[in-house]
Amino acid sequence: MNAKTTSAAVLALSLVTGAAQAETYTYITYKPQGANDAHSRSLQWFVDEFAKRTGGAHSIEVFWGGSVAAVGETPEALANGVGDMGDIVTPYFPDQFPLNNAVGFFIPQPMNSRDVGQAMVDWHAEHPEFAEELSSQNLHAMSFRALEGYGLLCKEPVESVADLAGKRIRSYGFAYPALIEAMGATPVSITTSDTYEALERSIVDCAPIGPALARGFKYDEVAKYYVEMPFGASFGHILAMNLDSYNGLDEDTRTVLDQLGADYLAEYASMLEAEETRVLELWQGDLGVTVLPFPDEELTALIDNEGVQAVRAEWQAKAEAAGLSAEVIDGILTQLRF
Repeated sequence: MNAKTTSAAVLALSLVTGAAQAETYTYITYKPQGANDAHSRSLQWFVDEFAKRTGGAHSIEVFWGGSVAAVGETPEALANGVGDMGDIVTPYFPDQFPLNNAVGFFIPQPMNSRDVGQAMVDWHAEHPEFAEELSSQNLHAMSFRALEGYGLLCKEPVESVADLAGKRIRSYGFAYPALIEAMGATPVSITTSDTYEALERSIVDCAPIGPALARGFKYDEVAKYYVEMPFGASFGHILAMNLDSYNGLDEDTRTVLDQLGADYLAEYASMLEAEETRVLELWQGDLGVTVLPFPDEELTALIDNEGVQAVRAEWQAKAEAAGLSAEVIDGILTQLRF
């Protein structure tokens, strides 16, 4: 074999090897691709950036709209390798992920979306128990997606806690049911996808949500009063990866993914803030949604309610059981309390 032939053979081998190493990772999400909200658009940004930053060597194929796993099935599907990556809607799993759902036990709380996202980054960086809670279930957190600050979208005007007496309010998790009961209202457990019909048919009178999500799910077509209750931002989603898939990444790709996860936080937050501004303008126009102020002190006074405090104490007990020290727990509580 002459030198020219040898060089050609080496080149061919390198091309085959490179092709063999190229990977298409699957991403499963309950979000419909056509939602055109900050969640779906930021996910598309994540996908496009991954391909660009890996020089086209790797790609992500998204399976939208719960086509592979419903929202309640995603953690198990990812853990079992049904998908490589996906959205875990953390508030739906307070028992399965108590540490990573810390914010979900503290409603109301004072942090906005950017604050909550950064808190999750910091807690994972400083306290290994947060990552261990996921790794014990064969999951790895690539990034975090905090929800916007929530208010209350209602079918009728609400100006005080007294106006909520006897109303039926959409609920989920632990904190909202206790808080809703403290308001003198009735919590009704309904999934996100069923809430539009529940509002339309007056099965519920109100739903806690932010402007961007209310527009994304079109709840504002059937409920025309947005009450500025200071619930704070919920921690919404973990952008998670099957731990075996993550550990199987080569070093360069893992570095790209880790940096992309960090960059995603800022990109998503900017998209969410722009979306909220746009929706509030739409509400003032043709959509005709009235935004009502609410006396903050009436809501924060409910934090002392026995049921609300019991939920918060439950998270503390779970955090202790997971191995967090009293000092660490106190630091987290300081961030979550008014």
